[in-house]
This record gives sequence, structure tokens and C-alpha cells, in this order.
Amino acid sequence: MHRIRVYVDTSVFGGTQDEEFDGPSKRFFERVAGGRYVVLVSRTTTTELEGAPASVRAVLETLPPAFIEHVPVGREVDGLADAYVAAGAVGQAGRADALHVAAATIARADLIISWNFQHIVRYDRILKFNGVNAIQGYRALDIRSPLEIDYDGEDEDV
Repeated sequence: MHRIRVYVDTSVFGGTQDEEFDGPSKRFFERVAGGRYVVLVSRTTTTELEGAPASVRAVLETLPPAFIEHVPVGREVDGLADAYVAAGAVGQAGRADALHVAAATIARADLIISWNFQHIVRYDRILKFNGVNAIQGYRALDIRSPLEIDYDGEDEDV
């Protein structure tokens, strides 16, 4: 069975502790624990999680190691993040968000999920991220919120 490789930014981990986002976030991580998805995390994510409450950090710590892939953040990721900023996909203040998208792109993630509707999960920004990816020779990246993930037909009546 092909496990979908999903880059998960910090907002999804935090979403498990937020009344507005906890249901979809927890369902996603349940699917990870069940082997449906592999979670890709970068140093950017783990650094951001260091400042989070223990209950948020525990989400990553309790996932089965077999379903976690650590994505390196090096020169290639930094350069692509800089290209996103230069193209106006995000401003310099959103560079950490650009690093998330760049890390997912370089790692060839199947998907990136985020609750960050200001800097990541936004149609105009997705177009710019993928425009830069095309110019730089990378494939387009599918960017969604956890609400848009397939949960094995749970919503078939829709």
C-alpha cells in the first residue's frame, strides 16, 4: 500500500488543541498512526514545536516512528524559500512559512497540509509557490487544509 507522504506544518499539530480545528487535526493524526499517511516534518517544524505547549509537542512524540520522515533543511530549501519571498509568494515576515513549502517541495511530498490560511493555504499564494516551483524545475505541490483530506469515504453522502 502506498502511504501518502504529507508535509505537516506546525499549525496542524497545534490544531489538535484548538476547539475550531481539533476534529480534523486529530482525525488526520489517527490516520497517520493507522499507517495511511507518512508525516514529513522539517527542522523548521520541530523548532517551532519547541516553543509550543507540551500537549502540542506530544502529538509528534506519540506518532509511530515508522510513519515520520524528517526532511533536511539545507541550502536548496533556503534558496527555494528565498525565491518564494523574491516572487512575492510571502513577505520576509513569512519566510518560515516559505521554508515549510520549500522543504515539502524539495522532499517531493505528495501534499502539504496546514491551517495557515494567511501565508500557505491561500489560492493566490499557492499559484505563486507553484509558479516559482515551475521556473526552478520543481513539480507543483498540492496544498490543502486538513478539512480537505480523504478520510476513507467518511463523507460519501456529500
